[in-house]
Amino acid sequence: MLRVIVSGCFGNMGKNVCAVIKESDDAMVAAGVDTAEGSADFPVFSSFEAIDGKADVIIDFSNPACIEGLLKYATETGTPAVIATTGLNEAQKGQINEAAKKIPVFFTANMSIGVNILCELVKKAAAALGADFDIEIVEMHHNKKIDAPSGTALMLADAASEALSHPAEYVYDRHSVRKKRDKNEIGIQSLRGGTVVGKHDVIFAGEDEVITLSHTAYSKKVFAVGALGAARFLVSKDKGLYTMKDLLDN
Repeated sequence: MLRVIVSGCFGNMGKNVCAVIKESDDAMVAAGVDTAEGSADFPVFSSFEAIDGKADVIIDFSNPACIEGLLKYATETGTPAVIATTGLNEAQKGQINEAAKKIPVFFTANMSIGVNILCELVKKAAAALGADFDIEIVEMHHNKKIDAPSGTALMLADAASEALSHPAEYVYDRHSVRKKRDKNEIGIQSLRGGTVVGKHDVIFAGEDEVITLSHTAYSKKVFAVGALGAARFLVSKDKGLYTMKDLLDN
């Protein structure tokens, strides 16, 4: 039985992760970590420092402020960590890279298998079309999402940029500069409203034709299912940094 610590267990994604784990026949929630108050049928701690016990893996959908304590606990106890929290800064990403030198760490901006397949399609499209097509990314999320653009939008932009033969410049705001679009731009626009779980469109606009690659998430459950799959994958791995591509290749 896979024993999981769920970081951010009282958040929307944390609750989904707990529900998916309870529906499975090979995993259980060993403990939760959250600064918010709530009720659960497993022990919940206010910080990783307070955890009494050990588990097989951590799944984290919390807040960037929690990442340092999580990584400290994970490296000291040798616990693999699946990190799905978005909005991390470069220093925090550096901490994740350092932790991966000691333990297995799974880190991705989006836990959806569909989104990660979309990334691969974007790479192929950018490689084939990039010289003659302009690339624009439009993402929409619910009105409570704090960070913009989404981590997934940046992941898609990185996927396109990686495949281009020329360096790309990410442009987030066309309002402040009045000029025509440069050829090396990748435009990224963010929409917020309602209860939209997540929608991402990657638009390749050429002369007299437009190709749009799109993914829509209708429930947060898809991310929880992906996170549990990542946890199952990670516990058998050696130290290192893993992504959804590793899981899909596996």
